[in-house]
Amino acid sequence: MMSKSLIGGLSQAARAFSVRSLATAAAPSAEVSEKQKVTLIPGDGVGPELVYSVQEIVRATGIPIEFDEVFLSEVHFNRSATIKDVVKSINKCNHVALKGVIQEGLHNVDFDQAGINMQLKRKLDLFANVVHIKTYDGIKTRHGKNLDFVIIREQTEGEYSSLEHELVPGVIECLKIVTREKCERIAKYAFDYATKYNRRKVTAVHKANIMKLGDGLFLRICEETAKLYPKIEFENMIVDNCAMQLVSRPERFDVMVMPNLYGNIVDNLAAGLVGGAGVVSGMSVGSDNVVFETGARHPYAEASGRNIANPTAMIICAANMLQHLHLEDHGRALRRAVEKTIKEGKVRTRDLGGYSTTRDFTFAVIDNFQL
Repeated sequence: MMSKSLIGGLSQAARAFSVRSLATAAAPSAEVSEKQKVTLIPGDGVGPELVYSVQEIVRATGIPIEFDEVFLSEVHFNRSATIKDVVKSINKCNHVALKGVIQEGLHNVDFDQAGINMQLKRKLDLFANVVHIKTYDGIKTRHGKNLDFVIIREQTEGEYSSLEHELVPGVIECLKIVTREKCERIAKYAFDYATKYNRRKVTAVHKANIMKLGDGLFLRICEETAKLYPKIEFENMIVDNCAMQLVSRPERFDVMVMPNLYGNIVDNLAAGLVGGAGVVSGMSVGSDNVVFETGARHPYAEASGRNIANPTAMIICAANMLQHLHLEDHGRALRRAVEKTIKEGKVRTRDLGGYSTTRDFTFAVIDNFQL
């Protein structure tokens, strides 16, 4: 239980979020029979194939979900909905979305405007990106160890603040923004997450030895927040050492919290430890909204339309979404179906060393689904 004096050390915004997050954690879980509405954002590359795999499973198994589909894209902007359209849909659909990867339009350089992904995160205040790194029976990994850890990163500021300008020709200045309010919020979220899911340790990843002000602030706030949670072990680690530890002793990690850029890199490195981008689930969390999306942000555009992408990560995202919506029996059943399909090893997509298609895997999950 947090003392009043310790809570007083946090900003007003962080204290408000603490109350909301604890209230959410204490909310009762109950299955509901009527269909619940969820926004569906197909995305780019193989994104549409992956989310349609989830739709196929929902139709075949009778999972009580109804999708409101909104197409959002930066590379196909002529067919894309607006951010306003997406926000409107999510607000009317339980504040929940299932989202494919939206490819950044590298050829559309606009120094005055953030990319569409960042615009969506800011508009919905999706401040925390949560990626679950977990090994599955049936997937051979380089380490051969059972891994189960969570990477949490702040994703609304840092190097991704979209504040760049050219001082003189050939000299670009990029601003890294770090604020106390957002550092407090992400640190609080990481320790709340560890508490709620019975995790033993939180590791703060930083580069405060070089960026003494920006990362120094992040580290100090993590240290302050750790004092509010005496039952959870806390450590800090420089990001380059973290990269080495991930490939040598990844089992040492439990919950990791870090600024934006480091998290983006660590997410993808860690995905490679457990089978690749196709098997890692994630979500972006705000005070009022949750967007479930794959942990590794690769559109895999070269595989688009070829029916070869692994839908595991997206299906696990859907299972997490169901549990968030208090459809816990359906969520557990869907997760068991995926795990059984992988463990049996009869249906393997190319990234897992097989020749099965996206649809083959989808139908195998449907066959293994049991409430």
